[in-house]
Amino acid sequence: MEIKAKSKKIEDLRAYLEAEKARLQREIARSVLTTDEERAGYSNHMAEEATVVFEQARNVGLRRSQELLLAQVEDALKRMDEGTYGICRRCGQPIDLARLRALPMASLCLSCQEHQEIR
Repeated sequence: MEIKAKSKKIEDLRAYLEAEKARLQREIARSVLTTDEERAGYSNHMAEEATVVFEQARNVGLRRSQELLLAQVEDALKRMDEGTYGICRRCGQPIDLARLRALPMASLCLSCQEHQEIR
């Protein structure tokens, strides 16, 4: 009976990851369109120009963060397909289900994550 319960929870996590993947793809596509519309160099006022450049830099940073998160989500979905989801990539031990619920794209157990952050 434990296997069915765990399998149900994994399917819930898969549904969340699929929805998150779609959301991130939409956000990235929208940010590309927004960035294309805001071009620096078309103003005579230096303050306006600086604002446009700042907004462009901020948008690029946000898009890069979204792209990294999307890569993590896609990696988690791939691990689900391969049957390695929920197994720590560093030590090979199971990742606690509470950690996976909190951070569904986690690829390291808490202990290995802490060890990596210290280095």
